[in-house]
Amino acid sequence: MPRRIAVLTGDVIESRKVGDRPRLYRRLEETLATLAARHGGHGERFRGDGFQLALPRATAAMEAAVTLRAALIEHSEPDQRWDARIAVAIGPAEQGMSEADGETFIASGRALDALSSTPGHLALTLLDEPEDEGLGLLLRFIDDLLDGWSPYAAEVVGLSLGHDTPQQVSQQALAERLGISQPSVHKRLRAARWALLSDSLAYLQRRLDDQASTP
Repeated sequence: MPRRIAVLTGDVIESRKVGDRPRLYRRLEETLATLAARHGGHGERFRGDGFQLALPRATAAMEAAVTLRAALIEHSEPDQRWDARIAVAIGPAEQGMSEADGETFIASGRALDALSSTPGHLALTLLDEPEDEGLGLLLRFIDDLLDGWSPYAAEVVGLSLGHDTPQQVSQQALAERLGISQPSVHKRLRAARWALLSDSLAYLQRRLDDQASTP
């Protein structure tokens, strides 16, 4: 199987109700830039609340999607929850990352259009594989999990995902970074259902690996 890229296309949910749009846009742009630098990809915001992130390796796709949503939820306004719809498409990298009108980019945009007419906020399309019901169910689980996050839960998950080895970062290290106690970190991670989320993301990373997907 040829190397695959990931394209994430999304938009902020109910952005017209956001009071401080410049702050929202800055947070979105900063997160896109951080993820692009971390994974060697390219990200940009467009049409106000729209955005796209192209990654040269498919394995980082779902972690990046969760990181984007976590950053928005964490910085929500007191009376307005920030979140996003994100459609992820995985496809062959035959034309490279510069072809923004390539098949994978188009598939991601179409999936976002379809997502807007459903209650879901997360979608995954694999262009070179048949539809996988198990993956669909896992995406629904992750989506439902994120919908229940508080800004505090999103913050601690975002910090965890920012490490090279998210599953191994210690609660004490997170506590020192946040300026709170280790029991408080434990409580937030439990509320975020971090153990299940991190295992799910690790599975998806393996599942989307080019070598693991080769028959």
